[in-house]
Amino acid sequence: MKVERYDRLESRYVITGDFSALQQMNTEYPIETRTLIEKMLRIGDVSDHDISERFLRFYQDSTLQTLVNDVELEYANMDDINRGLRKAFSTLRGWIPKLSLPRVYTQIGALDQSIVVGDQTIGISLDKYMGAKYPIYRKFNYSSEQLETMNRSYIVPDCVSFYLLSLYPLKNYDARTQLEKDLHMGKVMWVTNKVMESDMFDTDYVRMISHYMKRHPDVTVAQLLDSDDYRQIQ
Repeated sequence: MKVERYDRLESRYVITGDFSALQQMNTEYPIETRTLIEKMLRIGDVSDHDISERFLRFYQDSTLQTLVNDVELEYANMDDINRGLRKAFSTLRGWIPKLSLPRVYTQIGALDQSIVVGDQTIGISLDKYMGAKYPIYRKFNYSSEQLETMNRSYIVPDCVSFYLLSLYPLKNYDARTQLEKDLHMGKVMWVTNKVMESDMFDTDYVRMISHYMKRHPDVTVAQLLDSDDYRQIQ
């Protein structure tokens, strides 16, 4: 696994207006470009006749221009992220042999979603991982808990947890109690902690899953993820 640097094409276009970069985005990354424009930035349809100008104009905001430049400097090298993803998904494949490996790419959003999961794809919005002390974040009402997770060390665990949530959604979500929803999220976070060999996520619900798994050592990670019956855990 190796992160595909879609963000570099994006920054080339929005900083220099290089139309060949936009053409490359549309031909090599059509789904990623549609997701960015239509679902994240919500500035129109990729088929709109003036969407390229609208896309360029959107990023002319001085804050976003600074953000794009800072992201490219901060993430000039992502070897550590590539190693982390390979190790994490290798561990997951050991526990869940049927697991499909996703394609992972990077993008620069507008401080919206951190991770976007599609059909076996994971999009990492690098603008959400610039570190808790990043000056631009001070302009927004991020809580201290949110800022704590907006750094490089959370990229891999966030990729793992969001991808697992896409593969193991909670069935009949709207009919479930809030406790079941919280335990489902706690379960995915607990598995992610195990993958990372670190307590990246620490909530009451993660601890409830941990206690359950200690009491039931015969339950595998695959079985835990497959089940959405939380009566024994409550």
